[in-house]
Amino acid sequence: MLSLALASMMEEVQAQSGAVYLLNADPPVLEMAVMAGLPRTFAAPWERVTLHAPVPVADAVRGRRLVWVGDAQEMARSYPRVAVVLPYPFALAAVPVATESAVYGAVFLTWPGTRPHGLTDAEREHLTAACRRLAVRLERAVEASIPVHPEPDLLAAPAIGGVPGTLGAGEAVRMAARLPYGLCSLDLYGRVGYANPAAADLMGVPVSRLLGTQLWTAVPWLNDPLYEDRYRAALFSQHTTSFAALRPPGDWLSFQLYPSRTGLSVRINRARGVSRPGGTAPEAAGASARLVTISQVVSLTGALSEAVGVRDVVRLIADEIAPTVGSRAQVVLASRAGRLHVLGHHGYPQPYAVERFEGMPLSERTPGTQVLQTGVPAFFESREELERLYPSRQSTRDGFAAWAFLPLIASGRPVGTCVLAYDAPHSFSTEERAVLTSLAGLVAQALDRALLYDAKNRLAHGLQEALLPHSLPALPGVAAAARYLPATRGMDIGGDFYDLVPARGTAAAVIGDVQGHNVTAAALMGQVRTAVRAYTAVGQEPEEVMRSTNRLLIDLGAELLVSCLYLRLDAAGGRAVLARAGHPPPLLRGPDGTVRVLDLPGGPLLGVDASAAYPCTEVALDPGALLVLYTDGLVESPGVDLEESVGELARRVAEAGDLPLDELADRLMGQDADAGERPDDVALLLLRTGG
Repeated sequence: MLSLALASMMEEVQAQSGAVYLLNADPPVLEMAVMAGLPRTFAAPWERVTLHAPVPVADAVRGRRLVWVGDAQEMARSYPRVAVVLPYPFALAAVPVATESAVYGAVFLTWPGTRPHGLTDAEREHLTAACRRLAVRLERAVEASIPVHPEPDLLAAPAIGGVPGTLGAGEAVRMAARLPYGLCSLDLYGRVGYANPAAADLMGVPVSRLLGTQLWTAVPWLNDPLYEDRYRAALFSQHTTSFAALRPPGDWLSFQLYPSRTGLSVRINRARGVSRPGGTAPEAAGASARLVTISQVVSLTGALSEAVGVRDVVRLIADEIAPTVGSRAQVVLASRAGRLHVLGHHGYPQPYAVERFEGMPLSERTPGTQVLQTGVPAFFESREELERLYPSRQSTRDGFAAWAFLPLIASGRPVGTCVLAYDAPHSFSTEERAVLTSLAGLVAQALDRALLYDAKNRLAHGLQEALLPHSLPALPGVAAAARYLPATRGMDIGGDFYDLVPARGTAAAVIGDVQGHNVTAAALMGQVRTAVRAYTAVGQEPEEVMRSTNRLLIDLGAELLVSCLYLRLDAAGGRAVLARAGHPPPLLRGPDGTVRVLDLPGGPLLGVDASAAYPCTEVALDPGALLVLYTDGLVESPGVDLEESVGELARRVAEAGDLPLDELADRLMGQDADAGERPDDVALLLLRTGG
């Protein structure tokens, strides 16, 4: 039923190829049931099509209407993903197979090259009526519980026997054998059905190895996707196609492909115009250039998948896309509050050339605003063409002569516009337009992720800055300095914290580390720091501050644990009282320069045991004594014992001498500040008495 219906439609409108899709309800996808006129491998990417896919058959089903794509340029503009895979001149119609109440599938038909006209009203009516009749038959099959299965694909078969009015088959073979150039016959799959002796001699492959195999499979040096692409182009366009190929070590051969609905005839000759072995024929040079472009596209896809922020995306456009397509300058735009904003740019010599985009209202009619609002790319091959369509551009000369304005569409919504500028008039071929539009889709996905990442990063950093003290208070008899570095893995924020709080003639200092380095850790860190401040303000002793904070974490149901070191500092009395909860031990440097590790008794991490106790230890402080409080990110290294790391930190403090605290803090953090990778965040608090 499906094959007969498809063959009838193709015959009525003289289509070259076509296919019938059936709608699978669970999940809702269109599945190809039968194809005619071309090998099914040509449509392999669309064997199964979701209803939301940007392809003609899906649009036909969604809109319950006939979709017509008249030529390759319209395909590149409306369906760039299809155009990249099939960048050949052909026309296409997609029609839903539907009744008034239900959709059962869709049909597409193709014609070679650009038709002299679109579908006539009679052709439209015939296709619509034929698909409606097919839908009725499918509806009856469903009601009768008759399964509808995929059917064998239909390829136009060559005629058997001689052709009236011509030579007999035997004489035709003898005539072809006498020709000085090679002749091959290929079926629609590219398989060799006939080859004369000259063809076998020129290609260096016996006829017996050619027959029944695809030409690019039987001949090793033709086994290149570019040569297979020429065969596909000839079949789709039904236009004569040619290319030159190098037969090792240095013989160039010319191939002319003459297509028809039953297959292709191939003529093979020695190529002329190649001056030296290893020289590049024009066709081969174009093919090679295209191969480089495909390779660069694959490389770009991988690079974009690794881009993190907006700066990374802009840099990749400048470093990867621009050299590929010959662009000299680029601008990436986005909209916010009804105006255009420049996310990044490269290659513009004058600042005003970029500044004119910034803040431009979307209501203003310019290429940048139109592309962003419509989602349709715009290509201007010369300044005259741009100024003819947008006269207001006459007043802004930026030194460039051609432009491509590409909409960046991600998940069906515009996220920005990419402007590529060329320093000379540039003719955008159909294939180049399709490639640029598809590249814009890749860039859009990366830019969408980058914008989200940057927004989360700004939010996270704002949270971090709000939760850590902006400055340390000036306290009598105490000098202080602090530093913080976030982890580089994740969102560049963490749970390490520190604080210095005036407390009734003394000072309270705290440093801690919430497990993890993400927004959750930072939020919990803010709660802990606030709690410590509150308990200090009401006059609790160090041990009680730790117990109260521990109970609060357990009452909050926090899943993260916290290490903490709290001390009450009496600079005038020359003493400090410390309580520790699973935190690395502080360092004490005496006025004589000796440094010792204060290995204090303590309790478990906060948030583990509601009944835990945190004993206090009193330490004597001479004038000029220095306390070094830090988190484990400063001393922990993979494969290094923690005690050794703490001992190394003590040695560095001793060697630093009596540096000002800010210089000492920078020196102690220097190695971590310069590190490209920090698996954990780092906090440091220095306190010196007598300051």
